[in-house]
Amino acid sequence: MKKHLQKAGLAILAITALLSSSCKKNAEINTLSTGNFTDTTGTLKALTASSFPNMGMAVTYSSMSTIPAYLATVKRECNNVTFGNELKEGSIVSSTGVYNYTTADALYALCTSNGLSVFGHNLVWHSQQSATYLNSLIAPTTTAPVTTNLITNGDFEAGPDATTGDIFTGWQDLNHSVGTFSAATGSAAYSGNRALQATVTTAGQNYNMQIINRMPIPVTKGNVYTVSFWIKGSTATTIQFEIRSSDGTVNYQGGKAVTTGWTQITYSYTATGTTMQLAFDLGATAATYYIDLASIVGATTTTTTLTPTQQTAAITTEMTRYITTTLQRYPNIKAWDVVNEPLLDNGQVRTNTNFTISAPTSQFLYAQYLGNKYSSSYITTAFKAARAAAPNDVLFINDYNLEYATVKVDSMVAMVTALNKYGATIDGIGTQMHISLGQNLNNIDYMFKKLASTGLKVRISELDIVINGAKANPFTPTPTLLAYQANMYQYVINSYIKNVPAAQRYGVTVWGVSDTDSWLNTASSPDAPLLFDAKYAKKPAYAGFKAGLSGM
Repeated sequence: MKKHLQKAGLAILAITALLSSSCKKNAEINTLSTGNFTDTTGTLKALTASSFPNMGMAVTYSSMSTIPAYLATVKRECNNVTFGNELKEGSIVSSTGVYNYTTADALYALCTSNGLSVFGHNLVWHSQQSATYLNSLIAPTTTAPVTTNLITNGDFEAGPDATTGDIFTGWQDLNHSVGTFSAATGSAAYSGNRALQATVTTAGQNYNMQIINRMPIPVTKGNVYTVSFWIKGSTATTIQFEIRSSDGTVNYQGGKAVTTGWTQITYSYTATGTTMQLAFDLGATAATYYIDLASIVGATTTTTTLTPTQQTAAITTEMTRYITTTLQRYPNIKAWDVVNEPLLDNGQVRTNTNFTISAPTSQFLYAQYLGNKYSSSYITTAFKAARAAAPNDVLFINDYNLEYATVKVDSMVAMVTALNKYGATIDGIGTQMHISLGQNLNNIDYMFKKLASTGLKVRISELDIVINGAKANPFTPTPTLLAYQANMYQYVINSYIKNVPAAQRYGVTVWGVSDTDSWLNTASSPDAPLLFDAKYAKKPAYAGFKAGLSGM
């Protein structure tokens, strides 16, 4: 549903102002007349039965379930309903991707139990989408650092090694010319049962007492790793450790303080190669050293950005999943708006290059990721998914302002014709027709003729007619305005009957029940665009609708 009617408002701004104070006809109303719109006998579903099979209204669960007169009016007048919002993706899918059909299920049960069939609206749109979730599927992903110790036997519990002869499995004795390496046990260990003990009997060079983790540890060049170990000595002194890289560089860390109590030494190392090794250089001072819980863990969060191909795949998968899940959940809904409002008023497909997202949590442009060309279009993808899930359903594309600008309806017809050649299998076109008293009547006729030329089903999908284009507040409809509105309803229905062959007429849906529940009637801008007033009494518009069925 189109959320604004700027063109409508501009067209009838002067009309409303004039008619509020005078009964004189304004020339801008084209050929409309006040007529005699008093015959409201019958019901819409009976009156339309010989002209088209589906007479519908847009309904909401809150009104259907709580307002008896609302339900009674819909049940009496219609054989078909369209959910205002309850079946839109944004109403079903949470920001975390959880599907919740509770309200849609309840409204579906309420409608069908009252003898009303349901038209499915809608599956794919740029608005009222769970955009937070959809964007999360294509957002860069972050991988937390690996917190598993990369050093084998960093706690020195294993050993001696039967194969290498190492005192500690995974640790190679490089030099012990000034002392000995051994296993400290029991209370001498910081943790567990064993620790590394280095007894330096004669002071020498750091490298005269040296041990290294035997196997080079695979790392990612440029990533940061945290090197740590616990150490104490028989006397306060300093030691050195080193990090050897596969690129041949050695990072020496000397002057590290050792006390007679356990102290943790920690160092942040940025990998310069693809492997690293940790070595302890303990030969400089005659003392006994104890080392335990040596570790190397990742400290870099890795960010991965999806390629355009991966983004396309992710959105295609989710769009297909939603379409398939929804259609299979409601097998008795036999007709759907698969794609809603794909075109701008200039006839171009709405994309990120010509449309700016203003509501990032609820607007999402599928065309940006799935394409907007006839040969590779998100529209074709959506229709193929719907056809696969429900082979026998009647599948529609739906848009607004097709009656305002011939360029838009021309583009719609050309696009649908081309998309069907590429396998979209579009069965029908819905024209919303949120219009005003200033609507160009010739454009209405042109639109219906153009849509009929496709040979597809044609549906008036969201009909309402604004009469307060000036946005007066307060606003009370005058008899003259109501009569002109009735005449416009008559013209629309009449043109539909005259210009669309009977076999192609799918039906008409009025977008709401009473004026008070119309999306166009707001506290700041009251209006009366529908067929029933606040008390669910038939308006002159109802008589106009009825008169239009004659096709004369």
